[in-house]
Amino acid sequence: MYSSGRPVERDVLRVRVGPEGGEFVGSTHFALQAAVDYVGGRGGGVVEVAAGTYTLRDAVHLRSGVRIVGQGPTTVLRKAASVTTRLTEDMDWYDGHITVDDPSGFDVGVGVALQAKHAHGQGRSVMKFTVAAVDGRRIRLTRTPHNQARHNFWTTHEPTASTLHPLLTANWERDIAIEDLTLDGNRAENALLDGNYAGCVFLQDCQRVRVAGVRGVNNNGDGISWQVCDDVTVEDCVSEGHANLGLHPGSGSQRPVMRRNTVRDCNIGLFWCWGVRYGVAEENDIARIGSHGMSIGHRDTDNVMRRNTIRDCGKTGIYFRPEDPPARGPHRNVVEENVISGAPIGVNVDSRVRGVAVVRNRFEGVDGRMECGIRIRGDVSEITCDENAFDGVKTHIRDERVVAV
Repeated sequence: MYSSGRPVERDVLRVRVGPEGGEFVGSTHFALQAAVDYVGGRGGGVVEVAAGTYTLRDAVHLRSGVRIVGQGPTTVLRKAASVTTRLTEDMDWYDGHITVDDPSGFDVGVGVALQAKHAHGQGRSVMKFTVAAVDGRRIRLTRTPHNQARHNFWTTHEPTASTLHPLLTANWERDIAIEDLTLDGNRAENALLDGNYAGCVFLQDCQRVRVAGVRGVNNNGDGISWQVCDDVTVEDCVSEGHANLGLHPGSGSQRPVMRRNTVRDCNIGLFWCWGVRYGVAEENDIARIGSHGMSIGHRDTDNVMRRNTIRDCGKTGIYFRPEDPPARGPHRNVVEENVISGAPIGVNVDSRVRGVAVVRNRFEGVDGRMECGIRIRGDVSEITCDENAFDGVKTHIRDERVVAV
């Protein structure tokens, strides 16, 4: 009872999900989704997920105002093994069902990704759905999400249906938090799904999202990916063992903050996609990377990469991707106070950039592996390289620009 009228802060709705107790009882995505929908439908609040292992056969779709919180390493959300079958009839862009060769595993409530060669051009078409009903080999799908482009999936273009999906996802939502969960993509038992469509966490067109204390592991795709999202903060997370990207601030995302994360055993550690601006990546520990520790390119401008430790990369510590024409390059980015070691090239400026600063970094040639600390391609117009330190690096700075004599 309150003795002085309405409390200063409104009460926050809290519900608990658990395998054996709580307001929502279960260990599948159905229980988690029911809790999220209940809280989201009442204006927001907290979904507490008890310790245990939860098997997901579809993504948990988060809603605005919902904070989902686990118990750290003891709360594990694990993706079920995927199955794939071919489509035996054409699906046009307006259709709501598919007919498949083998419907095994495509049960009601299961997440589905359709993939095919693009019917009208280059590349591939991908769409995501949930199974709404099954009638023999005919599978009815949920209505197309409003933010998803529609495609034709024709039998002449090798169409497949797979039980592939993110673990946690949100589309066109805002003010979300994901905290203290372990997300296991079960890479060994799942087919690949590109990080533009999925990840341990996958966000599309969202605003003001915080991901903290999350451990995302072993996804056959990306770890944490967000596309066209503003003001996303990812901090104190672990992202490791993924087929593609550890952290993926995706196309058009503004003001991302990635801080104090550990990224391991991915193809690329942190990938600035297209048009990512005014972002900060600081104090991250990135190691055992197949190609680039960080990669930055198409219209990624005005970002800061500072005080990161980047080790043991197959190609480059930080890579500036080439863009043509130069106006599309990664301009006005700052690389400062990082420690880069165990890569053939520390920082590779392979783009015709303007206003880039590479300053006060330390480059370490562990076991003679670093051939070059900083490489600057010949047509770079404007770059500052000051106060960098080199230890055991064969060539400190390889400046390929032609200097008039």
